[in-house]
Amino acid sequence: MSTLQKIPVIEEKKGNPLARVFDDLVRFCRSRSLFILHYCTGCGAIELPPAMTSRFDMERLGIQPMVSPRQADILLITGYVSIKTLKRVILTYEQMGSPKYVVGICSCTVNGGMYWQSYATAKKLDEYMPVDLYIAGCMPRPEAVISGLQKLMDRINSGEADSWQDYYRNYDYYLGNQQKLFGEDWQTPTDIITEAKHYELMGEGTLGNHTRLLEQHQKPLEALDMRLGHNIKESVE
Repeated sequence: MSTLQKIPVIEEKKGNPLARVFDDLVRFCRSRSLFILHYCTGCGAIELPPAMTSRFDMERLGIQPMVSPRQADILLITGYVSIKTLKRVILTYEQMGSPKYVVGICSCTVNGGMYWQSYATAKKLDEYMPVDLYIAGCMPRPEAVISGLQKLMDRINSGEADSWQDYYRNYDYYLGNQQKLFGEDWQTPTDIITEAKHYELMGEGTLGNHTRLLEQHQKPLEALDMRLGHNIKESVE
């Protein structure tokens, strides 16, 4: 009796070649149309005008300045960041819509630069928010700024620029570093935990001791009481 050997049948993997075309198209279009919000925190901002204007012409690459964080894709930090300024930087970052990217220009954003001994300066920007790209130098020339932004464009196009997701997945870490500088009662108007649920980016590091501390001190934000008419009346009298 002959034994029949079973010949393994390898199923041919069938895939739709158009399945990811739309995702690739979205990433390509996103990488070629970037609005930057240049938060001029330090001396590195002096290199932005020549990078934007006719000599180097950043806009030919699809990169142009934006004055509002609501429409911006890139938050550009140009120099040293004092502790007082860092509060505004975080508030601006949280107001930006996702996906969003952070670029740190000058050595001050990497290690404090020439202000590394200053008690009033934040040393490492990536301890308080995710940073996608550093452009080191004191100060980097416009060519280096444009070269760095081109690298960011390539990372966006390839789907590698996803550091913005880390802010949701590891929010407790970033919040803890913020509380060390600003105090336990530090809060922002943005509900990051709710946004993490919305983007389905809840991770093991989203909640923790620091977020529980935030819940204890968090207070509802109230609108400012504006009484212009009353003040005008008093000034007239």
